[in-house]
Amino acid sequence: MNKNIQGHIYALTANILWGLMAPIGKSALMEFSPLSVTTFRMVGAAACFWLLSLFFKREQVDHRDMLKIFFASLFALVFNQGVYIFGLSLTSPIDASIVTTTLPIVTMIVAALYLKEPITNKKVLGIFVGAMGALILIISSQSASSGNGSIIGDLLCLVAQISFSIYLTVFKGLSQKYSPITLNKWMFIYASMCYIPFSYRDVAAIEWSGISSAAFLQVSYVVIGGSFLAYIFIMTAQRLMRPTVVSMYNYMQPIVASTAAIILGMGTFNLEKGIAIALVFLGVYIVTQSKSRKDFEQEGKKL
Repeated sequence: MNKNIQGHIYALTANILWGLMAPIGKSALMEFSPLSVTTFRMVGAAACFWLLSLFFKREQVDHRDMLKIFFASLFALVFNQGVYIFGLSLTSPIDASIVTTTLPIVTMIVAALYLKEPITNKKVLGIFVGAMGALILIISSQSASSGNGSIIGDLLCLVAQISFSIYLTVFKGLSQKYSPITLNKWMFIYASMCYIPFSYRDVAAIEWSGISSAAFLQVSYVVIGGSFLAYIFIMTAQRLMRPTVVSMYNYMQPIVASTAAIILGMGTFNLEKGIAIALVFLGVYIVTQSKSRKDFEQEGKKL
């Protein structure tokens, strides 16, 4: 299969898994504290990656890269997923979904500053079209929600998006040098080390007998679906595509949340949703057609 197509499939799959995180994660937070859920996520995913690594040839990591991997874990996990869980606990899933639409815009700016990627008209148009699609979908769903938004929660979700855009751009080199399994096993270990000292009281205070089976299943999804599998897919996509293209798939998250609501009988499909989904895919297509810095350099050599 064409590597570019593979990249699109991996990015799409990762964001489908993350799209289910808002409703499932919000439900888990009804019985667990944000700090506990985040710690379960980091420690559980670390265990999964280390267990998986036993079935693959051991990859030697340059000791100079270990510090880079630590900072990558801060931006991709500690400041991204951890802060997002805290933001989600304070705000509504609808507001959290709206904030996720900022990721491609922030990533385009960071990529322009750090990687010198050109901000082309096509790229701006694609991001705008995709954002309009995502916002139409979110706003159409908002009338059925009870709100419960929070400025602080929204700001924390925004910090999470900025953090992940920095990871996608600044640490792209690591994803091309090492396999997703090697990177993730170290990144989640570092993230666990950051959270355990602050969360052990929350975890120790949990009354396990009072936790429902549904809450255990929800946390299991957060660990396996929203962390273990999603990070394998997103890092593989990161190896194959430009940061801005990878970030465009963030617009899939509100689509997934809306589709899940329809399947569960909590919403209905209408023309508005159809138009919104079409705009998101059109936006992704336009961005993939935009020229990268490499394209411009090759054109310059030909001239």
